[in-house]
Amino acid sequence: MNHQTYATQQELLEKAQSLSGFTLGELAEKYQSELPSHLLREKGRIGQFFEYLLGATSGSLAQPDFVELGVELKTLPIDSSGRPLESTYVSVVPLKDLHGLHWHNSVVRHKLMQVLWIPILAERTIPVEQRQVAMPFIWQPTAQQENLLRKDFEDTIETVALGQIEQIDARFGEVMQVRPKAANAKALTEAIGPEGETIKTLPRGFYLRPSFTRLILEDTFAQQ
Repeated sequence: MNHQTYATQQELLEKAQSLSGFTLGELAEKYQSELPSHLLREKGRIGQFFEYLLGATSGSLAQPDFVELGVELKTLPIDSSGRPLESTYVSVVPLKDLHGLHWHNSVVRHKLMQVLWIPILAERTIPVEQRQVAMPFIWQPTAQQENLLRKDFEDTIETVALGQIEQIDARFGEVMQVRPKAANAKALTEAIGPEGETIKTLPRGFYLRPSFTRLILEDTFAQQ
């Protein structure tokens, strides 16, 4: 399954939609000879599971998963009412070497200009193997949505550049928040300090708020 090439976005979408209705357990059993056995059991690996199933080609975190199509793959856990259950990771927040970094050339923008969303019915009470794939779709942000994303990105980068990274908390950002992203509190990285000095801090990540992805879902399925 790995490194499958698609001629068009429609071809990729049709392949993704062919997985709709199956549980993760059924898909794992169907493709077990081609999948690492641990993917479903480890937290945070569901996205990787679908990268294997669909043959994502990007080996780089700075590029969309399907490089030739410019499409990023994102799984989206939802409840039975179709509401997202958690925020969606986008990319790391750059904490130094910010000169020349703008929204138009940012990794965040590259990853969010075209997203293949795979919603999964994943309420906490449902065992992982029994969680069911809903209908995948490809999303492109509207001009208004991109403006909101750009503002949150630029506000974050400006705050980091001013040496105020420690002032950013989970309330910062209207549609895209910033949160620590590290396996443990000892995994520190370098950032700009209040006086322009180098400090050590936790790595941060950009995450789409559930309220934003909920609007994406509502807009998409209202049009169908």
